[in-house]
Amino acid sequence: MAKDAAEAEKWYRKAAEQGYPQAQFCLGCCYEYGVVVGKDPVEAVKWYRKAAEQGYALAQFNLGYCYTLGTGVAKDAVEAVKWYRKAAEKGLPQAQYNLAVCYDNGEGVAKDAAEAEKWRRKSVEKQQPSAQGH
Repeated sequence: MAKDAAEAEKWYRKAAEQGYPQAQFCLGCCYEYGVVVGKDPVEAVKWYRKAAEQGYALAQFNLGYCYTLGTGVAKDAVEAVKWYRKAAEKGLPQAQYNLAVCYDNGEGVAKDAAEAEKWRRKSVEKQQPSAQGH
């Protein structure tokens, strides 16, 4: 397994350095979780940002989450909302749900129950289980 992971990381890096957003996202995950490479949240954010800036929704979501928790970057609710919104507008249910939570709690945006409900409904339509029954 370790050999396969090392081989995967090698190819992710080659593709990421050539600008492929999916590979940049995967390399970010390697750094976030310490797969093959050492765990490095700052390096994870660097690769997530590269992919996110190219419109890769999963990277936008992960970058938003990093800003929510302050992992690899300073905690910044406004920046988190910015990235959640980009991913949510692309239809990513987990980003839609997190955006709804931001509106519920007034984190990074003004508290807005109607806007929260709008995004929660969108996430439920995409079968986001954690949004149901809310």
